[in-house]
Amino acid sequence: MSTAVPQPQPLWQPDPARVEAAAVTRFQTWAAEHHGAPAHGGYEALHRWSVEHLDTFWEAVVDWFDIRFSTPYARVLGDRTMPGAQWFPGATLNYAEHALRHAADRPDAPALLHVDETHETRTVTWAELRRQVGSLAAELRALGVRPGDRVSGYLPNIPEAAVALLATAAVGAVWTSCAPDFGARSVLDRFQQVEPVVLFTVDGYRYGGKEHDRRDTVAELRAELPTLRAVVHIPLLGTAAPEGALDWSALTSADTEPDFEQVPFDHPLWVLYSSGTTGLPKAIVQSQGGILVEHFKQLGLHCDLGPDDRFFWYTSTGWMMWNFLISGLLTGTTVVLYDGSPGYPETGAQWAIAERTGATLFGTSAAYVMACRKADVHPARDHDLSKVKCVATTGSPLPPDGFRWLHDEVGDDVWIASVSGGTDVCSCFAGAVPTLPVYIGELQAPCLGTDLQAWDPQGKPLTDEVGELVVTNPMPSMPIHFWNDPDGSRYHDSYFDTYPGAWRHGDWITLTTRGSVVIHGRSDSTLNRQGVRMGSADIYEAVERLPEIRESLVLGIEQPDGGYWMPLFVHLAPGATLDDALRTKIKKTIREQLSPRHVPDEIIEAPGVPHTLTGKRIEVPVKRLLQGTPMEKAVNPGSVDNLDLLRFYADLARDRA
Repeated sequence: MSTAVPQPQPLWQPDPARVEAAAVTRFQTWAAEHHGAPAHGGYEALHRWSVEHLDTFWEAVVDWFDIRFSTPYARVLGDRTMPGAQWFPGATLNYAEHALRHAADRPDAPALLHVDETHETRTVTWAELRRQVGSLAAELRALGVRPGDRVSGYLPNIPEAAVALLATAAVGAVWTSCAPDFGARSVLDRFQQVEPVVLFTVDGYRYGGKEHDRRDTVAELRAELPTLRAVVHIPLLGTAAPEGALDWSALTSADTEPDFEQVPFDHPLWVLYSSGTTGLPKAIVQSQGGILVEHFKQLGLHCDLGPDDRFFWYTSTGWMMWNFLISGLLTGTTVVLYDGSPGYPETGAQWAIAERTGATLFGTSAAYVMACRKADVHPARDHDLSKVKCVATTGSPLPPDGFRWLHDEVGDDVWIASVSGGTDVCSCFAGAVPTLPVYIGELQAPCLGTDLQAWDPQGKPLTDEVGELVVTNPMPSMPIHFWNDPDGSRYHDSYFDTYPGAWRHGDWITLTTRGSVVIHGRSDSTLNRQGVRMGSADIYEAVERLPEIRESLVLGIEQPDGGYWMPLFVHLAPGATLDDALRTKIKKTIREQLSPRHVPDEIIEAPGVPHTLTGKRIEVPVKRLLQGTPMEKAVNPGSVDNLDLLRFYADLARDRA
């Protein structure tokens, strides 16, 4: 006699009042009346309708959020093939205009709350934010900045960065940013591709209780970016503007009403960067209209944010979550900006910021949650977190122990939203749904308008089995192109090479029969440290400049306990010895040229680095070997230049196990 397998019980379920009050519930009722959405069947029925009637769904989003077009659209979706889908052809609008429109009815309410390591809070009201954006946009125009020009920021997560982004968007220019803990080479690998005409910089930043002077790096950037017409100095550490630089305060002191350039829906808004796993980072261009409608959907429906909320996500300007955070302004939400170390002066610092700012949605990395658990942090015991309705995590999958810890230590009535998406779409494929239960180790559901599937190698959809994360319909925030990719070949090869016409993202996922999603980590070689994706190519470039290193191989390996192991294998030059002095030299080089995050957990001498027959380093098969995959399943032996080298890594995996 067979016994039924017991079904897992939810860790958390929203109560009926919460379900009824959620924006996604009200949207479904309204869309049923006005656009033919299903009135019953809850989120599952709404999601099915959103992917089966894609045009109608996105039109409903535009109507629900009152997205204003200065020129109307001819239709929702022109050509719908991927890549190259055309959204809202004919329409014109402006992202910054929508981000600032709450200033009209709530001028004195806080738009931004800024906190640094002193934990003092600085408030920027909606009226003040709009005034500064208006002043700076006028000054950018006076400097000759025109629609389509690139404007760059080498800035931490401070209000000035938000103002600069919005002013850039207001004039129709294209924003791009890096955090000031990036070394000059990392920044130039990104900014040199897009040739900015203006550079916003700080003189330094504070992190971990220390001041870090970046004036030499800024001087190097100025020297290596010949297209710059102006450099704007923000004196975070209090130094005077260097010769030839403009002062931030002079550009933002006027009381000027913003003038919002009306641009086509697919006009570039910003450039984000991939991690640069192979060669230069990909310069990913997303559109004003595509980001606008996608972020309204994601923040207004999935995150359930509105004017009464305070939205805090620990991030930096070098990560897409910063752009996503700033878009909280679209929903009238107060956005909390934190500039500093995630764990200063002690591991639980982020919970103190959530308390101090009254955050209702607190976002962080899965790695931070696990670090708090390990450090025996007790957030609810030590802080008043009564206003926190949702704790969201991204960057890497939140392990089951992380779900349990949040439930036990933050509150059993707190909605835990593990979300997954990517820089590539600056949004989520799956994650937060305020009306659904939360199961341990699982994301609640695929997002609206996203036909998320798990496919086997032949392109067959799978349920309750691990497959490749695939999206089978276009999303408005998918890249309009990559910079300097005139024939689109690099864009095509990045996502559409494996399954023509379908987006393959590079994650292993399982779609459960309950409709939830489990993320198993990368199916490619992207490094993912402390919730921030990084490229191996940056590390190779730094390490292999050292005369002692012939070649190197770095891998990021998810551990069964939710940890992350990042070893660096080095093939030494003749006569070199991997002693403590060389290990210290390698780490110092990586820390100074890249960032502390790039420093590996372990440096291991290897007899060599395996390559494909075309000379590319073999990263994914070695990663699989180190995760315990047998040799015959991890690699195609016909594609390797030296199989004997792979046995070294297989033996190491066996010894570690």
